[in-house]
Amino acid sequence: MDYEELTDKLTNFVNNMVKNANANGVVVGLSGGIDSSLVATLCVKALGKDKVLGIIMPEKNSNPMDKEHAELIAKKLGIKYIISDITDILKAFGAGGYVPTREFNKLADGNLKPRIRMCILYYFANKNNLLVAGTSNKSEIYMGYGTKYGDLGSDFLLIGNLFKTEVRELAKYLGIPNEIINKAPSAGLWEGQTDEAELGISYELLDKILIRIEHNMDKESISKELNVPILTIDDILKRIALNKHKSEPLPIPK
Repeated sequence: MDYEELTDKLTNFVNNMVKNANANGVVVGLSGGIDSSLVATLCVKALGKDKVLGIIMPEKNSNPMDKEHAELIAKKLGIKYIISDITDILKAFGAGGYVPTREFNKLADGNLKPRIRMCILYYFANKNNLLVAGTSNKSEIYMGYGTKYGDLGSDFLLIGNLFKTEVRELAKYLGIPNEIINKAPSAGLWEGQTDEAELGISYELLDKILIRIEHNMDKESISKELNVPILTIDDILKRIALNKHKSEPLPIPK
């Protein structure tokens, strides 16, 4: 991969998006993870630090390191950032784990968090005439690993055509701090949650399989080449099909 050429393409894309929308810049939700850190870095390279706003949205059960890393990248880039704690909003919803009478539900309460964060991002976007820069990568989009009207809700997906392993390489090239690059990826949906534990596979192996699926290699060949059980590939194909609706337009009757 030619990282200089890739960086130029991505920064030109941001410039065109902002220019065509007649916007003042972009807002990025900073989670302290590698994806949002890379998106913020690319946006600053494209627009300059004064046209990028970072929003950090922790809650009472967040890993304190995530907030620390989010502030680290914001300060490194020199961008203005706002900390907007969402704990009280979760309580107002009566979310499980935030009010004594309700137990935490991974599906409902876990998805509520990114949906609240999306609303906050669009509030600041509307208030300041900014575009919301999404932070989902290609591996997540393929697997449906995202929340509809949550982290998948944005004006553009800058790294949506980069696999997670490619995100890591580009992040290294652009000098994102190692403590952000090397920590276990997590959406911060509940305490101790990690992406790879939920997906049941490492991103390194997942991306190798996804790339071969993308190039129409049959599952038997993928299994033989990567020494992976066919059942694993079947599970990935099933998940791709099941979650395809997350990346497609809403169904409308003819």
